[in-house]
Amino acid sequence: MSLFNLLPFSVTTTVLVYSVFVILLIYFIAGSGSRPQSNYPPGPTPLPIIGNLHQLDLRRLYKSLVELSEKYGTVYSVRLGPEKVVVLAGYETVKNALINHADEFLGRPDVPIMNVLKEGSGVVWSNGEPWKQMRRFMLSTLRDFGMGKKSIEEKIIEEAGFLVGKIETYKGQPFDTDVITNFATANVICSIVFGDRFDYEDKTFLTIGNMVHESFRLLGSPMVQVFNAYPFLRFLPGSHKEICKHFEMLKMCLKDIIKVKQQEMNENDVRSFIDTYIVKQQEESGNPNTYFHEKNLLITTSDLFIAGMGTAATTIRWALYIMMKYPDIQAKVQEEIDRVIGSERSPRMEDRKHMPYTDAVIHEVQRFANIAPLGIPRATTVDTNFQGYFIPKGTYIIPLLASVLYDKTQWEKPDEFNPAHFLDAAGKFVKRDAFIPFSTGRRICPGETLAKVELFLIFVALLQKFDLLCPPGVTELDLTPVVGGILNPKPHQVCVVPHKHHC
Repeated sequence: MSLFNLLPFSVTTTVLVYSVFVILLIYFIAGSGSRPQSNYPPGPTPLPIIGNLHQLDLRRLYKSLVELSEKYGTVYSVRLGPEKVVVLAGYETVKNALINHADEFLGRPDVPIMNVLKEGSGVVWSNGEPWKQMRRFMLSTLRDFGMGKKSIEEKIIEEAGFLVGKIETYKGQPFDTDVITNFATANVICSIVFGDRFDYEDKTFLTIGNMVHESFRLLGSPMVQVFNAYPFLRFLPGSHKEICKHFEMLKMCLKDIIKVKQQEMNENDVRSFIDTYIVKQQEESGNPNTYFHEKNLLITTSDLFIAGMGTAATTIRWALYIMMKYPDIQAKVQEEIDRVIGSERSPRMEDRKHMPYTDAVIHEVQRFANIAPLGIPRATTVDTNFQGYFIPKGTYIIPLLASVLYDKTQWEKPDEFNPAHFLDAAGKFVKRDAFIPFSTGRRICPGETLAKVELFLIFVALLQKFDLLCPPGVTELDLTPVVGGILNPKPHQVCVVPHKHHC
């Protein structure tokens, strides 16, 4: 796909095109003064101004980068416009960088769209001491409110019950799982962050859900990639402006919720992440250098909400979609649920060790769905010599998770959905080192523990109650993902009927 096909130029705006070209040329000349050292990672030869953009499919960037790794190796470089990027591919290389060289690859890069949205605050896109302080506080507070404990399990079981009840209202008619799975997982994090859940019909909840959904969709769009490469093109119309509008609306909604929580705050009854943060703010009120300010509260809350609503819900949607695609696998999962849990009680995490096949299916969904194929980018914090190559401080790093989850040296049938990847010859569950859908190392997803519990309990609760069927007239399901900020299954509907238990 041509770069120029992605830009919303009119053919009549000749002067504008020439002006942009001249600016790009100056930009390129200014940025090319420092030549990489001789042992800089190899890669395809870049062109002036556009770098390697002409060789990349910006709609499916991860596929292009995987293909380039097959030619240039597991450590190679590309130019996204003027931006020098080093790609790490394959399990061994990604593990070596993020675990064995964790400190050198600990940073977040300078990404224009994230600079606009996050302003260096929060947890996901901050660096240095602000990141350490916010991450430490967030993890400690999440643990205090149940993450990794029985209490959060109870909240998830309760929310799974609300989700089952919502699905039952469709009475076997086709429906889209998108909104309701988003809301179910978001409510779990809401119970921690806000101290309460939302009704699925709540207008504020619907607005927030729509903003998050649209932001994820737009984040992976070609125009956002172009804006990241050439930030001075911010004046052009396109999805980079749309995503900023959506994020501003999201922040406004969260500000309103936070304001109410601040007004209702009772130091003797701290019931949520926001309450705990407000208490910490008051403790730090005399510190002019405190990181516990309003912006960090807002962005950290948005980080938690987006993570809670996005990735786990998308994985559950993939799981349901794949069960429709493979009814024989669905039947085997349900047979195990019937045998271990039955129909009368809710699933519990302690059941998982007695359900190796179900556990394997959930893990294989995460591997196969590959919802964050590029990983979250890193940046080198110092000049680094890595696997024979010199990588300068501040280099934009892509830890290509798609190349790990589909690594031919680690998985027997990487391109197929195959639960046997996580089962031994006796049918027992086995862990796989290359299973890192949450990334790995010191910047591993902080919600990993919560997501694993959500995936198991919600997936099992749904298959315990329902058989998942294709809508009438649908004979084939395409597993090709829809690309955005994360990979989603294609738009689809599902029919559910009560599951008949056979114990």
